[in-house]
Amino acid sequence: MNRYRRRRLVNRMMEVLATLAALIAVAVLVIVVASVAIRGAGALNWDFFSKPQALFGQPGGGIANALIGTILLIALATAMAVPVGVLTAVYLTEFAPKRVAVSIQVVLDVLAGLPTIVIGIFVYALLVIGHTQSGVAGAVALAIIMLPLIARATQEVLLLVPGTLREASLALGVRRWRTVLGVILPSSLGGVLTGTVLAVARAAGETAPLLFTTSIFANSVQTDVTKALPNIPVLIFTYSEQADPALHEQAWAAALVLMGFVLVASVTAKVLLERNRRRLAG
Repeated sequence: MNRYRRRRLVNRMMEVLATLAALIAVAVLVIVVASVAIRGAGALNWDFFSKPQALFGQPGGGIANALIGTILLIALATAMAVPVGVLTAVYLTEFAPKRVAVSIQVVLDVLAGLPTIVIGIFVYALLVIGHTQSGVAGAVALAIIMLPLIARATQEVLLLVPGTLREASLALGVRRWRTVLGVILPSSLGGVLTGTVLAVARAAGETAPLLFTTSIFANSVQTDVTKALPNIPVLIFTYSEQADPALHEQAWAAALVLMGFVLVASVTAKVLLERNRRRLAG
């Protein structure tokens, strides 16, 4: 009986500690969001979203050029990372020998933990030195960051696909590659989308790679990806280094917009993942 009571007491203590840790994590997020909102909400208006960045020393201006540039960078990086990430996951789960799969998995894990500034320096040496900064170089850096996230998420959801689907397709005489394309991938499309959304949310806030690859840009809307594209992370960094309080407020407002996008993307990814798990389980 004493041992039973002791176990219940220890169990209760661990539950309290775990709950306290979760509450601390939530409280930190709430404090960060509230702090950014308080400092940046005053600068949010229609002009902030519709006007391009103003020249230093001039009043007004917004983030229209940085917003469009960020969208272009993320779209281009996604177009690069998704096919490679999905095909990598398919190879690991469906075709690769065990030893090869383990080696590639280690490479993906290392790539996922690599500091983004190292990725930025690598792309800078590869694509910028001897050329110029460009949206393509920035997108390549973001795609490298997104790649392991998409590959791992896709791999996990592919492993959730019931083996009976594979066996039924193969039993009908369908080739392995057609089974993957016609049965397995359509069943895991929701999980692939979830991994993509999470990767986009991660890449959208990266600053270090963009400082090396696409940070010298004009104060105007730019859509030519062969030139440096304005983007929100670099704009926040630049404004935060200035002495003008108005630019500080715009930096906080831009941070609030970026944070709102990341929060919405993360929640969307969680909802899509849960729906995909229920569908596969059903």
